[in-house]
Amino acid sequence: MTSTIVLTVVLRWMLVVLFFPFSALDKILNFRGAVAQAKEAVHVEALGVILILGGLGIEILMSLAILTGIADRPAAFILAGYCCLTALLWKQFWKPGDFFHSGPSKARDLFWDFLKNFSLAGGILLITFGTTAQQSADLLSHLTLSPQTLSTQPYVVHTAP
Repeated sequence: MTSTIVLTVVLRWMLVVLFFPFSALDKILNFRGAVAQAKEAVHVEALGVILILGGLGIEILMSLAILTGIADRPAAFILAGYCCLTALLWKQFWKPGDFFHSGPSKARDLFWDFLKNFSLAGGILLITFGTTAQQSADLLSHLTLSPQTLSTQPYVVHTAP
């Protein structure tokens, strides 16, 4: 394995380590607690169970796709959407009403977590769309369900002739 491949694996792992293994493992080991947290947003236990199982699937499958480079673009898009959705459902900084109070503030704590979710989504979307406007334009103009557009092929090393 070359150093560039090792670096690529490490950087991709840094993007998904929150989800896989840690958040996924927490959902598995503390399933009832996770469902209870989901019920705070949806108020129905069956829907809470569905949300947690769906989140668990997204965290494991999309993380593995990003790590392996297999269909990593759509996986990154889905995982970024998941980050935004969880921010909107569970980081509702506008609800506590103490955002502008001096001293400790639950709203400000939630606000920072909300922004972290959206920042992480932005970083993950770089896998989907690339790091330049040209890469994004090329992808969008040639979007097909081919291996070249579904995967960034992160572990292919091109050597100069």
